[in-house]
Amino acid sequence: MTLPAKMRAVEISKPGGPEVLKSAERPLPQPKANEILVKVAAAGVNRPDILQRMGLYAVPPDASDLPGLEIAGTVAAIGASVRMWKVGDQVCALAHGGGYAEFCVVPEVQALPAPKGLSLVEAASLPETFFTVYSNVFDRGGLKPGEIFLVQGGSSGIGVTAIQMVAAMGNRVFATAGSDEKCAACVKLGAEKAFNYRSGDWAEELKTATDGKGVNVILDMVGGDYVPKELKILADEGRLVMIAFLRGNKAEVDLNEVMRKRLQITGSTLRPRPVEFKGQVAKSLRERIWPLVEGGKIKSVVYKTFPLEQASEAHKLMETSQHIGKIVLTV
Repeated sequence: MTLPAKMRAVEISKPGGPEVLKSAERPLPQPKANEILVKVAAAGVNRPDILQRMGLYAVPPDASDLPGLEIAGTVAAIGASVRMWKVGDQVCALAHGGGYAEFCVVPEVQALPAPKGLSLVEAASLPETFFTVYSNVFDRGGLKPGEIFLVQGGSSGIGVTAIQMVAAMGNRVFATAGSDEKCAACVKLGAEKAFNYRSGDWAEELKTATDGKGVNVILDMVGGDYVPKELKILADEGRLVMIAFLRGNKAEVDLNEVMRKRLQITGSTLRPRPVEFKGQVAKSLRERIWPLVEGGKIKSVVYKTFPLEQASEAHKLMETSQHIGKIVLTV
């Protein structure tokens, strides 16, 4: 593959609204010994991209300043130590930033083969949410066979992944969403029931749906005033796993509830974790989840695509929260 010296990219010209995303020309990134250079076909859009654009998400010092945490495309070059991939392989990968561009470098262990039967656009919608859901629900949350699971925001990119992944594992799944249409989408994807948090008391409805037993693991992106309700609906030995806090990073915790039911409250952020950790998650995904994707039991849910140069329009759409599933940029 003949490589150019420069590439098209979308950069954050200054902190602000979607309009600060500007097309730019950048030097072609060079892969380090353990990295691959990917010719990007598509890049997923995620909430951290929005926060980074607004100046509310600190970029690690070793990361690209370009937004974009997941990509799919073709391996264009490999570092001296790379053994897992060769030029021409089609992959999707978790990126350390830099996805909003024609080319992106990623550690070889953070790449996965583009699933058979999926387009590269569909493959680009997978890595960020799949790494996040698997590591938080199954590793950190320790979800076991037979346990009941709840995801808040079931129609989001994280939500549609969590519903499908957990349902494919055979667990009972519940979700919350902000409209009847979104709730119907959650059920279609595998949720037993989805509760419209705008029109009812999701905690009471969930209690009824589980015959008063509650749930074993909750994946929460909401935080704030949801936390007290979540502690009440967790079953004994239940686990609350926090990955974001759209309703605020402060919450009132009833310690008596925690002690009486022996609850665990935990959480994580993915981006600062070391390459070795992400490589282990990728290995687990390839062994346990990729066969379910390639077998059609877990699907890519792409709501809308935009050309790379229209990244600002993609961000505007994400900020409306109207979408169900993922928004993807095509390169």
